[in-house]
Amino acid sequence: MTHPPQIFDRALLRRRLARAARAPCDFLAHRVAEDFVYRLSGISRPFANALDYGSPHPAAAQALAAPGRKILRAAPSLHAESADLVIDEEFSPFAPEKFDLVFSALSLQWVNDLPGVFAQLRRSLAPDGLLLAAMVGGQSFVELRHCLTQAQEEFEGGASPRVFPFVDLRDLGGLLQRAGFALPVADCDAVVVRYDNLFALLRDLRGMGATNILAAGARRPLSRRVLLRAAELYQQNFSDPDGRIRASVEILWLSGWAPHESQQKPLRPGSAQIPLSSALGDKSKI
Repeated sequence: MTHPPQIFDRALLRRRLARAARAPCDFLAHRVAEDFVYRLSGISRPFANALDYGSPHPAAAQALAAPGRKILRAAPSLHAESADLVIDEEFSPFAPEKFDLVFSALSLQWVNDLPGVFAQLRRSLAPDGLLLAAMVGGQSFVELRHCLTQAQEEFEGGASPRVFPFVDLRDLGGLLQRAGFALPVADCDAVVVRYDNLFALLRDLRGMGATNILAAGARRPLSRRVLLRAAELYQQNFSDPDGRIRASVEILWLSGWAPHESQQKPLRPGSAQIPLSSALGDKSKI
């Protein structure tokens, strides 16, 4: 049996999240929580038994609270606000077919075995249950990655990994399907956040628990001269006319259903009764 590569130091992540809980930066968590409400508003289902799986912040659970809906909040840190229990998202402790809704806000980007986690969540859903999740995507913080890399190369002759890799949108639908989900959907929400300088951005990342947790990453802090040079490069290359810098954040949204006989099924290839040319109105080829 082969084990997935250990990209993230999960124990270090829990310590980072515990530290962040003391002075949280939560604007992104609240934005995602509002989007959860909007995305579920178009589904005429009560979802009486829901699981908040691994969300570091309670905003999504608070936003989705509704009469008749029980939400179990399973968080990755002892210090998470209003958590019902603490879990490691890579090892789901829940019984099969226990929930009709599982949602996760800004957590799954930190798991080492995403296909395995999807498979576990699929088993936790009752038939026709829904998985809805938001995670940080591959185009996030490209500006920061560029500036830190260039500054390190200038002063240290090479760059150590500091900004962790993210999953790509194109892979998500296939991973959900492989895990047994029906009707998988993945889409992207691009967000641009502006800061006075690089150090304000780093302060927010610290408040999200999103600083370096790479298993193979450098543990020593960046030197002052590297940070100052990175701040200078950021200002030169990614600032607006008013002097503030831009940070790109890509939020990947994914959804999938536990299979049920009532769901729509794709037609068998070759079973169409009307030629495509007819549907397109090209009478010359009917």
